[in-house]
Amino acid sequence: MNYFRTALLLAALTALFMGIGFMIGGQSGMVIAFVVAAGMNVFSYWNADKMVLKMHHAVEVDERQAPEFYGLVRELAANAGLPMPKVYIINNPQPNAFATGRNPENAAVAATTGLLDMLSREEVAGVMAHELAHVKNHDTLIMTITATIAGAISMLANFAFFFGGSRDNNNPFGFIGVLAAAIVAPLAAMLVQMAISRTREYAADRMGAAICGQPMWLASALGKIAGGVKHIHNDDAERNPATAHMFIINPLSGERMDNLFSTHPNTDNRIAALQELARETGGGGGASFSQTQSFAATPNRHGPQQGPQHGPWGGGPSEPPRRRGPWG
Repeated sequence: MNYFRTALLLAALTALFMGIGFMIGGQSGMVIAFVVAAGMNVFSYWNADKMVLKMHHAVEVDERQAPEFYGLVRELAANAGLPMPKVYIINNPQPNAFATGRNPENAAVAATTGLLDMLSREEVAGVMAHELAHVKNHDTLIMTITATIAGAISMLANFAFFFGGSRDNNNPFGFIGVLAAAIVAPLAAMLVQMAISRTREYAADRMGAAICGQPMWLASALGKIAGGVKHIHNDDAERNPATAHMFIINPLSGERMDNLFSTHPNTDNRIAALQELARETGGGGGASFSQTQSFAATPNRHGPQQGPQHGPWGGGPSEPPRRRGPWG
């Protein structure tokens, strides 16, 4: 079903791309747009994940560079029955995270330094379990390709004013067609992003809660991330708004409520759904991550400190936080 849905998405975005070409350059413009869209679909399948990671200046880390974070992802992936994904850190103060990759065998998860700084270990586990749920559901392919093509559609619409509407091309609509393409195309691309994001996030929340075993870990994390996003600007996300739907919380400024133009469900609604899930499952939904893995037994710096800590979360109770790896 996921592959069928992906094919439908690619067809819809390709048709939209061709429609823009027709409105700008007539039949010849439509043919050129089809060729470009076909090439972009193939390129996106193999390379879109790398492009998105590069857009956000993500740096790959290993167990030596980020032992706690890498170990956490490895243990959660084992819980989910997934291959070990590549692990990335984004040097950005805004707390956020996303997953990418064309399939579970070629997946990557990325978290910002802001997320690792602000959240407890349990909350980070909930967030990364959510991202691994996207991998397990094969959401990452559709998310990444959508980000790439939606960005291209918006860029083409911006170019429409410069290359369309002149009398020496085959544009049957003239300047009206160019204006319509410039306005309608980005809106249509955004609607596609919103359509796939809303139901996808709820499903990933639920599966992520099952992977880590504690719905309230993710619920607590969502509240902290939403608060951080409101106050901390993400320059890379603002420059690449087509990738916004990939993050666990919309990273763009101006995110408000669960309305027609929101790329994500309302955070309060997501938290309420996780609280209801916790009640249904008696608070856990199975053995929790902290009960089955040694990682969560280490005290976190957001609660009582009883010993030293290691890894990207900082030092012990009597020493300032320290970071390891390329993000510090």
